[in-house]
Amino acid sequence: MRIERADEWKPLAESVPANVFRAEVHAWAERIGVEPREIRIRPMKHKWGSCSSAGRLTFNVELLRQPSEIRRRVIVEELLHLRVPNHGALFRALLSAYLEMY
Repeated sequence: MRIERADEWKPLAESVPANVFRAEVHAWAERIGVEPREIRIRPMKHKWGSCSSAGRLTFNVELLRQPSEIRRRVIVEELLHLRVPNHGALFRALLSAYLEMY
């Protein structure tokens, strides 16, 4: 997921610890029914996250300083790519369904 504009996100004063973030990712993976092979957190210049075809999820370290709503959206988007590798109609429908549930 690309970082759109700076006014769409507001950094928190303090970061969520990486182990808490990973726990969020694992909880969502269980809800969605997928199993990422690896979860990485590192600096990224232009994206909030990415998903490789090998099942590796990479998240921007700056995501740890974002509100839970933004973290949740990015986590769900990247995990859904383990089921649907594009941004087509099925992907958008699943994204909406999962985000509306919680």
